[in-house]
Amino acid sequence: MTDTVFVLNGPNINMLGLREPDIYGHDTLDDIASRLEDQAQALGIAIDMRQSNHEGHIVDWLQEANAVGARAVILNAAAFTHTSVAIHDAIKAIAVPVIEVHLSNPHKRESFRHVSLVGQAAKGTIAGFGALSYALALDAAAKL
Repeated sequence: MTDTVFVLNGPNINMLGLREPDIYGHDTLDDIASRLEDQAQALGIAIDMRQSNHEGHIVDWLQEANAVGARAVILNAAAFTHTSVAIHDAIKAIAVPVIEVHLSNPHKRESFRHVSLVGQAAKGTIAGFGALSYALALDAAAKL
């Protein structure tokens, strides 16, 4: 097992800071990545941060995390959370623990966001704390 945590981000997460800041905050993905790098260094681990608007990339990256023996995966699947059987199945197929992350609390939003196919396969979920959700997930991943 490596001391690397994959941090995978789905569609539109590249638009953080611009997209609905009243829901997702003003931090950009680069802001979050910078803080996570500092936190990871302090924890003695590394992160591999990635983002894609394409479902298949996320499936490939989950399989890659397993192949290299990553410590954990932090996954903000964004809209794919509620729709992707492929990502659900990829999580179930790997041995690496997956921590689902959301900036907002999906249960306080539209009803279609209340069901998480990712969460049904993930080890745990952290949601509703804005960018802090990632930091909390990294702390959890370091302890797994």
